[in-house]
Amino acid sequence: MSRLLAIVLLVASSFAWADGDKTPPLVDASWLEAHLERDNLVVLDVRSGIDNGGDRSSFQNAHIPGAVYSSYTGDGWRESRDGVRGLLPPVASMERLIGSLGISNDDTVVVVPAGTGATDFGSAARVYWTFRVLGHNEVTILNGGFAGWKAAGYQVDSGEGNQRDVVQFEGTLQPELLATLEEVQEARDSQAQLVDARPSDYFRGENQSPDAKAPGTIPGSRSLPHAGFLGEQNAVWYLNEESITAQVNQAELNPGTRTIAFCNTGHWAATDWFVLSELAGFKEVALYDGSMAEWSQDSSRPMQVAKKGLGKLLDLFN
Repeated sequence: MSRLLAIVLLVASSFAWADGDKTPPLVDASWLEAHLERDNLVVLDVRSGIDNGGDRSSFQNAHIPGAVYSSYTGDGWRESRDGVRGLLPPVASMERLIGSLGISNDDTVVVVPAGTGATDFGSAARVYWTFRVLGHNEVTILNGGFAGWKAAGYQVDSGEGNQRDVVQFEGTLQPELLATLEEVQEARDSQAQLVDARPSDYFRGENQSPDAKAPGTIPGSRSLPHAGFLGEQNAVWYLNEESITAQVNQAELNPGTRTIAFCNTGHWAATDWFVLSELAGFKEVALYDGSMAEWSQDSSRPMQVAKKGLGKLLDLFN
């Protein structure tokens, strides 16, 4: 079986699980509507200002029935340490946050973004990855987010949402899903694949995030822009599973090789991680949450930019 065909079958099978025992990683509004009353299912709305997705007041105005709210940008899903923004907080901090939302280890979590843009989808992907890296596998993302739920014409409630009792949530760190700086450094000399989820102009060094100290990418990386997996339909942004195979093969990625996704602060990379790990069936995929914000801090680490006029890549040492 060819690599391309294998990816197609794995993506298709992820949606065939909807009526089985295993919750698929990506569900649509009709799936959620059919399972909304299921025991131990928690709808977690993580809308924020990203892509004008809203805030707590937006949630109070309209939300999926029974949903709980936690701001992706304001409630501690990521933190800054040692000058690096977007890092995974300590396990104990995440246990307190998740438990405070009334989510236990026995619950299935449906993460709901706003559905208002490609970057907004990364919010759900990053929260999904957080649950997985804590050892909680019963988690899924609502494709199209709240905007897709509304567009489907399903019931919308207002008010504070479901006020669940605080419970104990216990996380067990899965280190294979979280790439460290040292592993990324070693990956340049090993068979591991480094995947840059940023837009192509960032990859080439023509644009630069304020979080990065220098333009360019980690030498040897493959470009797999996160936004290429998302598309807009009637003002709702959906992940387009039909585009996965073409983009993965265009980037010449091997599903059987250890893969590390990164971006500027580990947000866009969460979408690449989600697609490769959960939908395309790659065997080993990690997210480097330090990303370029951490990599570029030390001027002795190499950066790679597109050499103007030639279309070739040149290593530059800052």
